[in-house]
Amino acid sequence: MTTMTVSKINELAKEVLEIEANSILRLKNTIGEEFDKAIDILYNCKGRVIVTGMGKSGLIGKKIAATMSSTGTPAYFLHPAESTHGDSGVITREDVIIAISNSGETQELLNLLPLIKRFGCPMIGMTGNLTSTLAKTSDVVLDISVEKEACPLGKAPTASTTATLAMGDTLAVCLMEKKGFTKEDFLMFHPSGKLGKGLTYKVKDLMITGSRIPLVKETDSFARVIKTISDYKLGMTIILNPENKIIGVLTDGDIRRTVIKYHDTSNIQVKDVMTINPKRIDCEAYAASALHLMEKYSITALAVVDENDNPIGVIHIHDLLKAGVA
Repeated sequence: MTTMTVSKINELAKEVLEIEANSILRLKNTIGEEFDKAIDILYNCKGRVIVTGMGKSGLIGKKIAATMSSTGTPAYFLHPAESTHGDSGVITREDVIIAISNSGETQELLNLLPLIKRFGCPMIGMTGNLTSTLAKTSDVVLDISVEKEACPLGKAPTASTTATLAMGDTLAVCLMEKKGFTKEDFLMFHPSGKLGKGLTYKVKDLMITGSRIPLVKETDSFARVIKTISDYKLGMTIILNPENKIIGVLTDGDIRRTVIKYHDTSNIQVKDVMTINPKRIDCEAYAASALHLMEKYSITALAVVDENDNPIGVIHIHDLLKAGVA
């Protein structure tokens, strides 16, 4: 056995990553009519998506099934060897099958095919061999072939499993989009852990309230508003009319633009330079919705209102990110 130098190891590592990256990029050329058919079959599935595969393909299949289940497409992994010893009882006529085999000739998987055909389930084959038994038996074939494996021996499934995983993620993401799967839907499947915690928060849980809300009147001087923004350190202030309803906001950006536009700001009232009818959010909305608004309109804070559009708080992007809302 030869001992490799550090430089040789680094060179090999970079080569492995390049091969694996190319295996994914190559998949872009396979997206077309067959992929569209696969998405339609999965979208119209009235049962579950049954994913099956042997060995390394099976391990990737488990991940694909888990990703689909957590993103709105009920899925289940079926071990092909166990399927012929009773586990095939999970299959119903309403299901869709995703069968994975790089060679397309994995015997344990082929043993399951007659049962799939008997149930009449649509089958999507993911294989690197388009002339294989699996490819010929499938209703739709997704090409996951690679030019070569990243393994120096060309034997261990490496680039091929990476390509398979990427294709599975592609199916799951496209299905999410087609089904209109939202952050709130995602929350339903991830109630625990950091993901769930971040999405569980509502605006009222994280907003700034009480005496910490920067408020000024529309007739206040520009100089006073600048001081308010500086004192409260939120980069903005809410502007109220005589009935204490929100009619505008003034931000750090508005201040800079005003100073540039006017040489003398001593006689300027805030109503002359404020942003009219500003973006705001209901206190009962999810915090994730507030973050979406901020990202969409490139703002860092939102006025929070109650059901009568009365200002009751401010939500700042820093508090959202600190709470793990993403």
